Amino acid sequence: MEVFPELIEYLDQKFISIDRRFEAMEERFIESQRGLDVYAKRADEYFQEMKLLTRQVDRHDRWIHRLADATKTKLDH
Repeated sequence: MEVFPELIEYLDQKFISIDRRFEAMEERFIESQRGLDVYAKRADEYFQEMKLLTRQVDRHDRWIHRLADATKTKLDH
């Protein structure tokens, strides 16, 4: 019956090793999630800024065309 304590000790060590590996993987996963969150936030801010800039350029384009029409100036595209 002395085999069982050795087997139990062996299995305990294996499970401890597996637990450590899972904990390390979980930490790396959490770090990856944080990195993705930062990237997603930056990407969202960039796209919002591009949306605003596009609106501004469109508005300026309309103003330029109105001024050209009012002054009877032909614009080359």
